[in-house]
Amino acid sequence: MKTKPIKLFVAPLLAMALLMGNNLQVAAQGKAKRFVLTENKQEKRVDVTVEGKPFTSYVYPDVLKKPVLYPIRTARGNFITRAWPMDPRPGERVDHPHHVGLWFNFGDVNGHDFWNNSNDTGSHKGPFGTIRHTRVNKMTNGDAKAELEVSSEWQKPDGTALIKEDTKYVFSGEGDSRIIDRITTLTALKEDVLFKDNKEGVIAIRLARELEHPSTKPEVFTDASGKATPVPVMNNEGVTGQYRSSEGKEGDAVWGTRGKWVNLTGVVGNEPVSVVLMDNPQNIGFPTYWHARGYGLFAANPFSQKVMSDGKEELNYKLPAGKSVTFRHRVVIQSGSSLTEAQVNAQYQKFTGKK
Repeated sequence: MKTKPIKLFVAPLLAMALLMGNNLQVAAQGKAKRFVLTENKQEKRVDVTVEGKPFTSYVYPDVLKKPVLYPIRTARGNFITRAWPMDPRPGERVDHPHHVGLWFNFGDVNGHDFWNNSNDTGSHKGPFGTIRHTRVNKMTNGDAKAELEVSSEWQKPDGTALIKEDTKYVFSGEGDSRIIDRITTLTALKEDVLFKDNKEGVIAIRLARELEHPSTKPEVFTDASGKATPVPVMNNEGVTGQYRSSEGKEGDAVWGTRGKWVNLTGVVGNEPVSVVLMDNPQNIGFPTYWHARGYGLFAANPFSQKVMSDGKEELNYKLPAGKSVTFRHRVVIQSGSSLTEAQVNAQYQKFTGKK
């Protein structure tokens, strides 16, 4: 007699539990992930947001000769990347129009210059190569991270593809930290590909004016084609950048030296920041040489050995037809404080599994 009421009571409970479970599942599915990728094919971009706030975008408009991440913001919304020539801001340098956001390319690939190519090449001689975005392969949103997988072609001036590029971006970070991992696989297609030693490469960021080194005199920089680029004296108010490498090199002394990582510290919009670019032991030429300039170019280049060593070393890396090579890099953007050497080393260990 007592079993009947129990059965009648249990049935509604089971039904309610199932209904609540379904509602909870729907609610969970409807909840926005913390890291979200949104593709806009018409505007040729994939936007990356964190908790609904813009972080960066993967962009490949026709005006650029390569896909880039642009702009890049701190967790508090301040820009670490220069806006010119895309969205000029007052007080920025108007040099090197090919320096946009965060990118990956090189200055001498089978004799083709993929670094200096832009709509305003100036006196650069070329021949110029272009990196054409071909497709978005996969987008994955998540609470801990978002992943974007894309493909591109490194093309000669006639459109013939030299290299197929497959890149995976991983966007992550907690609190005031933002992290970008770029895993890039290059595959030589129908011919061997020679990366002839050249200082112009490979992974690079063009920094906001606030993260440049203060400059008190006119400076001239010479690029791979021999063109001298004068950089005039500018207002140094709010210009606070300072490089420090894993080997203890500081400021302009970082340029032309090897290191596992470089930590750029400064203040942007009254916000102390660190921007750390990390090499990986699995990469060719590790530890990389640094093509880090006080005027705002922050680059790591394993293919610059002859130039950076004054001829004591030489790589001239050759990638045989049909073969692939992979590069792994990490960018850490810390808001609200400057990372200490110990903190950077701890981050580096997380990235590489090595001290």
